Amino acid sequence: MDTFTAKQVAEILQQEDPEMNLRTVRYYTQIGIVPPLELLGNKRVYTSSHVSYFRAILTLIHSGETLAAIQEKLKQLSIDEISKIGENLQLYRSKKMLTNDTHVINEDVILSMSPRISAELRVKMVETISQMLKGEVK
Repeated sequence: MDTFTAKQVAEILQQEDPEMNLRTVRYYTQIGIVPPLELLGNKRVYTSSHVSYFRAILTLIHSGETLAAIQEKLKQLSIDEISKIGENLQLYRSKKMLTNDTHVINEDVILSMSPRISAELRVKMVETISQMLKGEVK
């Protein structure tokens, strides 16, 4: 089991969201939005699960959720579901969103493509995914 100090957690998360800091890590821990720290010997430590919680919290904050709503939502989810939410954090990095070409296919599907993809391929991808959702592609 990987273990971390609050400072290490903050450093890990700052690589993904520069606005994350040690003070925020401690605050989220204090208000109980993340699970209680693990006991290792006579020290309390963060684990990989805690890092997953923090990533999910950041993702949900960037999507417009309040801390109170996030806390309630996370209580109802498994660690696998929480990890899945956290995996989407990269989608909320503003630099990436500003440079990518984003297409809303429908209310459930949003396609974000790098500007390195040719215009022809972008059009084909949007058309193909649209057709798949309509059940036209086999």
